[in-house]
Amino acid sequence: MDKKYLTLLAKEYPNIESAAGEMVNLSAIRSLPKGTEYFFSDLHGEYEAFLYMIKSASGIIRRKIDLTLGKTVSGAERETLANLIYDPEKELKRLRQEGAITDEWKRLTIYRLILVCEVISAKYTRSRVRKKIPRGLVYIVDELLNVTDDVNKDYYFEKIINTIIETDIVDSFVTSLCHLIHSLAIDKLHIIGDIFDRGPRPDIIMDELLLMHDVDIQWGNHDISWIGAAAGNAALVANVIRISVKYNNFDLLEDGYGLNLRALAVFAGETYGEDPCPLYYPQTYDDNIYDPIDAGLAAKIHKAIAVIQLKLEAQLVHRHPEWGMEGRDLFGRADFAAGTVTVDGKTYPLRDTYFPTVDPANPAELSDAEKELMTILINSFGHSGKLRKHIRFLLAKGATYKICNGNLLFHGCIPMDSSGELMSVKIGGESFCGKALLDEINLMVNRAYFTRDCSADYERDFMWYLWCGAASPLYGKDKLAFFEQYFIGDEECGKEHYNDYYKFSENADICKKILRHFSINEEKGHIINGHVPVKIKDGESPVKADGKLFVIDGGISKAYQKTTGIAGYTLIYDSHSLSLAEHKPFVPRSNGETPMIRVVEKLESRANISDTDKGAELLERIGDLQKLLCAYRSGDIKENSD
Repeated sequence: MDKKYLTLLAKEYPNIESAAGEMVNLSAIRSLPKGTEYFFSDLHGEYEAFLYMIKSASGIIRRKIDLTLGKTVSGAERETLANLIYDPEKELKRLRQEGAITDEWKRLTIYRLILVCEVISAKYTRSRVRKKIPRGLVYIVDELLNVTDDVNKDYYFEKIINTIIETDIVDSFVTSLCHLIHSLAIDKLHIIGDIFDRGPRPDIIMDELLLMHDVDIQWGNHDISWIGAAAGNAALVANVIRISVKYNNFDLLEDGYGLNLRALAVFAGETYGEDPCPLYYPQTYDDNIYDPIDAGLAAKIHKAIAVIQLKLEAQLVHRHPEWGMEGRDLFGRADFAAGTVTVDGKTYPLRDTYFPTVDPANPAELSDAEKELMTILINSFGHSGKLRKHIRFLLAKGATYKICNGNLLFHGCIPMDSSGELMSVKIGGESFCGKALLDEINLMVNRAYFTRDCSADYERDFMWYLWCGAASPLYGKDKLAFFEQYFIGDEECGKEHYNDYYKFSENADICKKILRHFSINEEKGHIINGHVPVKIKDGESPVKADGKLFVIDGGISKAYQKTTGIAGYTLIYDSHSLSLAEHKPFVPRSNGETPMIRVVEKLESRANISDTDKGAELLERIGDLQKLLCAYRSGDIKENSD
């Protein structure tokens, strides 16, 4: 081993005792049970449902409560305790208002929380647990969690709890315990794409993810749309505004990210003032019903930005004929005088024919007012500090795919052709497929955002292709029928066809082939992806290809719940099994319902950290420390006795 590296390592472990002690410590950690991984997909801004899933660990915390207290505490009391753990601040306030917080309640609650915390923390080292406890309470909590003398345990508990009550720190202590349980319940969090769009506040979800200790994100096409908008792609700026307006999510744009929409509102009012815009009234779900934006003005804003987006997309199509997306310039195929458009050789009447800013001779050209407006909007996106923070987090923690503990995670698909082979995609004159394609996209996305000069113009343009291109692994459909859905309304014409991956991936042999392509053990590994809502009500299953594929988009987005029949999945991978939590629709301002959890694959033996990627890293570290020990003992590196 390089002596320079060993010399650097020696600064951290300056003598034989410290190096040997760390080897013992790392070996002990490798023998502990594997931490629990949680997989979420297609959150689509549904922050209340997501926060509930996180705080409840998708029903696992309630399971631990029942396991620990089921024989001695009633179901109603266990439910109350669970709600307290999920949202201690809210529940303490409610209980205090009801006069339910007595000294007896304090004693019982603290005692029960400690018992639950003991069970959840059992697979972690004491040092790791201590790091998650607020500094002022470390000693007290550590002592309560680690009493080993059963004879004196109750007496010891009583003395400490009485002191907590007498010193009037019950609220902070209970709150700290609840948050500790949250953080210990989820060891690793995987977000399989599409945090943004449709739901009211993806920014709140991002704020929560920023607080998580171990999280990774596999970008979905909606995430890439926001990254592209933040990078300055004009078509994607228009796209994310359009979708936000479509779902009446003005709070996200204005309050969440501080984006100034005044210029857009003025332009829309002036341009479409006499147009009732009946096709463009926003869809409303729950919170956004009460948005202060007038519905009529919102419809005009919606139309204004939709028209601008179509023009900007047409410009991209013309600029990049190599993408083969000429069919997406539908304004260019319209006969404005006749009020019709021709798609795939068939002519349809347009549902809307009032386009005062469209020049029939050059329909892709923005008007002067539209150009000025887009300059303002692009600058607004570029100057949003909170958006910048969230996008940089998406880039730091995200990628097109991730290999973790023998599983392959990605949002959309691995593009395949009609014969079941990996599809070759041309990028900048060079062809890529499979893993190489995803790796190249990773590089392009980072270049698009971080390289702000014209040398990355192609990459910024390509972000739009990733959003909706036929061979985009993040999208995986032949077209995005945005124009058809708005202006034609013919169901057959607006149909979007999935890439052949979705057909072939239901075959176990194809999944094994993909796993081999990514150098993953085909017998033990799984593919985990989202993007396509699983229609449970129609008999579909999230477990496909003889258990090699998990599709976990179950419809947390309210827009899909009529289609799916449920409200999302959580895939849970602990030391014993892989399980699926099936969620019911979340009712805002409620405590939610415990999901149905079923084991879908039981491990042959309990998995330890030694069986994980982390275990391999620790083993490598132990090997380095062993070499350092040898260097100390040979005298090649001198010990520091200070």
